[in-house]
Amino acid sequence: MDVEQLLRACDAAPSLVAQVMTLARLANTEWQGARGLRRKGLDKKQLELAGLEASSVEFRFFLLSMITGLLSTPEYIRASLAHIPGDHSKTIARKLERQQVVYDRSKRFTFILTEQAVRWPLVGPDALAVQVDHLASLTHLPNVRLGVIPLTVSTGPAPLNTFTVYDDRIATVELSTKGVRGGIKQAVATGRAA
Repeated sequence: MDVEQLLRACDAAPSLVAQVMTLARLANTEWQGARGLRRKGLDKKQLELAGLEASSVEFRFFLLSMITGLLSTPEYIRASLAHIPGDHSKTIARKLERQQVVYDRSKRFTFILTEQAVRWPLVGPDALAVQVDHLASLTHLPNVRLGVIPLTVSTGPAPLNTFTVYDDRIATVELSTKGVRGGIKQAVATGRAA
C-alpha cells in the first residue's frame, strides 16, 4: 500500500504505521457511492444517520452547496430528492423524524454554511423564504450554533467538500467525482478517529 510505504520511508514508528494503516483500511472499506446508497434505499441511510446522531453528543457540519436535512423544511427535502426517480415518501419522513435530535439540549450542533448553500434556488422564492426563516428560528436554540460564510469571503484555490463530524469518533465527507460518462457522482467516505 502507498500509505504504508510512505510511512516507512519517513521512518515512522511501527505503532504509528499500524494505527494509520487501520484508519486507511477502514476509510477505504466504508466508501459508499451514490448508486450503492440508492440501491440500498435512501430511507435506510436515514436510519444509519439516526443511529449516529443518537450515539453522538457534538455535531459539526460544513455545508458547501446545500442545506442538510436536519435543517430543511419538508418542501426543501422533497426538492432535494426530485432528481432521483422513485417514491421518496419514506426517506422524507425519516429525514423529518431525524430533525428531532436538534431539539435535544444534551447535544450540541455547529452548522457552518456558505451563502451559496443558503441561497441556492432549489425551491421557489416563497419556499426559500420559509427555509431561510426556519434556519433563523433554529439559531434561537441554546444548543445550536449556525454561521454563514458570505460570498464575498475568499476561500482560496483549493476545492471545498461538505463534511460532518460526530463527536471525535467519525467524520463523513461528501465528494463529487467525475463518473465514467463524465457526469458527477456523489460519494461518502467515512473514517474513524483512533
